[in-house]
Amino acid sequence: MIPTELALATTNEGKIREISAICVDWPVKKWHFGRSFAQPEQVSRSWPNVEETGDTYLENALLKARAVATALGVPALADDSGIEVEALGGAPGVRSARFAGEDATDQANLRLLIDRIRDVPEAERTARYRCVAVCAWPDRRGVWAEGTCEGRLILEPRGTGGFGYDPIFVREGESRTMAELTDDEKNAISHRGRAFRALRAKLAEG
Repeated sequence: MIPTELALATTNEGKIREISAICVDWPVKKWHFGRSFAQPEQVSRSWPNVEETGDTYLENALLKARAVATALGVPALADDSGIEVEALGGAPGVRSARFAGEDATDQANLRLLIDRIRDVPEAERTARYRCVAVCAWPDRRGVWAEGTCEGRLILEPRGTGGFGYDPIFVREGESRTMAELTDDEKNAISHRGRAFRALRAKLAEG
């Protein structure tokens, strides 16, 4: 059963915006956010600061969801995601948010990835986005699902939407980058959209 009260275990403004839109039709009566839409620079004092020390997307997503569920006493949603580049052996993968260092910005990560693939032939710049979405309860129970989005990388960033590596990721069968899609278009085909829709289906079965 889908909980009627849920916390969203992230303070990443981009993720809050995307997941809120993806889950807009969930039968949730009360949402808890660690970062206010009205004052996004402020993070709730009750929100735990969780280090992503796991070796997999699932481990990191569970760490975040369980920490927030325990702190707030309500079920919590979290995800961990990354971009996997074939020419780099699947890197940066689970290290995507920290590719250029622990406190790296999206721009720093993007620049580093472009540098790493600059000499890779265009036909070999294939990549995928992967996301694992989790719902965890204060008693540490958890349900999760995965979503992927296949595509290729370009060297010149395009678009102002999305976040992270979106300006250089072009989905299979598409000519626009993820950052050039509307929010609704992106959420309909993205790894995160697919993961949370699959998670909703699993929760509804329970």
